[in-house]
Amino acid sequence: MQYDIELNSAAHYPVQGIVDLSPAIEQAGFGAFWKGESNSTDPLVLLSAIAARTSQLKLWTAIYHIYGRSAVTLGIQSATLQDLSGGRLLLGLGVANKTIAAWHSGTFDRPLRRAREYIEIVRKTAAGERVEYEGEIYNTGKRFQLSWQPSHPRFPVYLAGLGPQMTKLVGKLSDGVFINMATPATIREIAKRVREGAAEAGRDPNSLEIIAKVRCSLNPDRAVARSKLRQVLTFYNIADHYKDMLIASGFEPEVTRIQDAFRSGGFKAAAQHMTDEYMDKLPVIPATSIQEIRDRLEPFRDAGVTRLVVPYVPVSEPVIDDARRFVHAWANL
Repeated sequence: MQYDIELNSAAHYPVQGIVDLSPAIEQAGFGAFWKGESNSTDPLVLLSAIAARTSQLKLWTAIYHIYGRSAVTLGIQSATLQDLSGGRLLLGLGVANKTIAAWHSGTFDRPLRRAREYIEIVRKTAAGERVEYEGEIYNTGKRFQLSWQPSHPRFPVYLAGLGPQMTKLVGKLSDGVFINMATPATIREIAKRVREGAAEAGRDPNSLEIIAKVRCSLNPDRAVARSKLRQVLTFYNIADHYKDMLIASGFEPEVTRIQDAFRSGGFKAAAQHMTDEYMDKLPVIPATSIQEIRDRLEPFRDAGVTRLVVPYVPVSEPVIDDARRFVHAWANL
């Protein structure tokens, strides 16, 4: 089992603080540093700075949305970071949703086809190949090719997936699936579909990585550790796609109560219905020790996860100091 870390959930970590902390993250034994994208700091900019301060730590976009930049642009950026880091990029992509697509003047439609074409263009571009792509959605025109030959032209590409069709596509096209906010039982179902997709495409089903996020907080007072996680979970219970997955996972009464409260009283009212009992059934760990976190990650290993991402959710200020205590505690376990 490979453990990775993300510092992006429920708080704004100052970017210089993360860069300064990155050598300790590497020394603590984490395999990769993950950085997601929505309206927070840019993943590749931050990962480039981390690359300059580390030598082994993998650099993972988790996830970059396909609407945020052209596939050719991302191919150029990927090739650049590969050269800069000595080939440490792990590229995680997602099709996002209507809201995020609109932020970038995009239209959320045909997500399966978009994902396939986008990944094909990124791979060709980053490999230094001639790109003259004519797809159903994307068209790159003629005679594009990098002006240099990348030193590390190949890297894994992972695709976020929840629903049946997207997870099947993951198995056919990418190097693994990235799963957010899923219980071990749901992870087993998703992994099964991913491997079915791989088999249908004539690929080795066991060659794909199954990657899942399990958020955690650490504080001697469990009630304090729960506080920020409660906010995160409330958001996912009212968010597109995730609320549907949670309902499908058997939590329809809980999701319905939270959504009803949100519609009538807003976010604070909804958060009051995120009970401790419900929280303890979801993929979050409000812990009082690092050993507790490691122990409670075991069911995800048993569900077939090959890489576990541990997004740390801070509960005290300054948040970077809270994260530093978590990293040091992990290293000393």
